[in-house]
Amino acid sequence: MKSQTFAYLLAIIHASIVGLSFLFTKMAIAESNPLDTLAFRFTVSFGIICLLVAMKVIKVQYTWESIKYLMPLSLLFPTLFFAFQTFGLKYSQSTDAGILSAVTPILTLMVAGYFLKEKTTLYQKVSIVLSVVGVIFIFVMKGSTINFSDMLGMILILLSCIATACYTTMTRSLAKSYTPGEMSFFMMGTGFVIFNAAALFSHLKQGSMAAFFSPWSSMEFISSILYLGILASLVTSLLSNTILTKIKASQMSVFANLSTVVTIAAGAFILNEKITIYDITGSILIILGVVGTNYFGGKKE
Repeated sequence: MKSQTFAYLLAIIHASIVGLSFLFTKMAIAESNPLDTLAFRFTVSFGIICLLVAMKVIKVQYTWESIKYLMPLSLLFPTLFFAFQTFGLKYSQSTDAGILSAVTPILTLMVAGYFLKEKTTLYQKVSIVLSVVGVIFIFVMKGSTINFSDMLGMILILLSCIATACYTTMTRSLAKSYTPGEMSFFMMGTGFVIFNAAALFSHLKQGSMAAFFSPWSSMEFISSILYLGILASLVTSLLSNTILTKIKASQMSVFANLSTVVTIAAGAFILNEKITIYDITGSILIILGVVGTNYFGGKKE
């Protein structure tokens, strides 16, 4: 029971970091393009985890068998998730992404149920749906609707949600054989190689290498990349990989919707954005959904 309580605490911290990451991502891409931001983000995260491995704070040990299992995990997240999300946002509105991303816990419930045979009660299913309704309610009441003319972007965002659901499920399965540090090191390394290769190829092709490094003259960009690289990439990876050793994939995934609540709170306290009754109502639904999913899950276990 104590390990589960600890997992819930880590999940709340995880959701808080992710919720604030949207603010720092906006700050970063104001100075750089999305692909370069991803390259720098994973350069920082991989550099830090390499330092931790060198200092023996994190211990890793791989075999050829490890690569066979960890490579698909790393391709799902961060590679495919961020690729689909980045280009999905390019071809659709951010509000579309917010609404569609809310269904990730439902997709995770389905994927984990099929592949891991995870059982959930009716009350858990209702609670997960309640959290999803809370997110959608906030976006819709703010005047957001899904624009079906942006079909390509919507498909890409949905694919990013599927990638997250599959990653969460696969991590839950691999957690029996690999430590959170071993999975995170592989994931950060894959993101570092792929996103830097893509960004450098793009700049070499366009002859714009100077533009690749120019954002580093901005302190706002540097602080944003440090947050995104250290906290929003490395720390969240270690947290999620740890959490999934203690609770089910479906229970973990519903915490993702808490990031919407954190984003609203951050907008109010940092950017002085107005909080409406719709924000409060939706946030209550999300919180009730998260609590219900894990409370009834705990009772079943």
